[in-house]
Amino acid sequence: QVQLVESGGGLVQAGGSLRLSCAASGRTFSNYPMGWFRQAPGKEREFVACIVWDGGSTYYTDSVKGRFTISRDNAKNTVYLQMNSLKPEDTAIYYCATGSIYPAVREIQYQYWGQGTQVTVSS
Repeated sequence: QVQLVESGGGLVQAGGSLRLSCAASGRTFSNYPMGWFRQAPGKEREFVACIVWDGGSTYYTDSVKGRFTISRDNAKNTVYLQMNSLKPEDTAIYYCATGSIYPAVREIQYQYWGQGTQVTVSS
């Protein structure tokens, strides 16, 4: 049983930073790529970033390039999303997910999902 548990969300002012974490269990974490998605109120869930199994390659959606950084620590079975220069439009529930394809930007390419963590950016 694969489990993904996100943490680190919260309320921050525009221009601020947050670091999200996603702790994984239930399979060999280091063998699989990981991704972050987000869903804003009234919108569909969208891809944010993904990282290859060894952290050697990353891929981002255009709207977060230069502001967000995805990373992973395979010794801790954890993937991170460092979010800087946050904007009100970054407000969403953020989900981590794991699959078997890299790079993967579609939800269907991920088999396991966390429950999400809320990020709210005030203006």
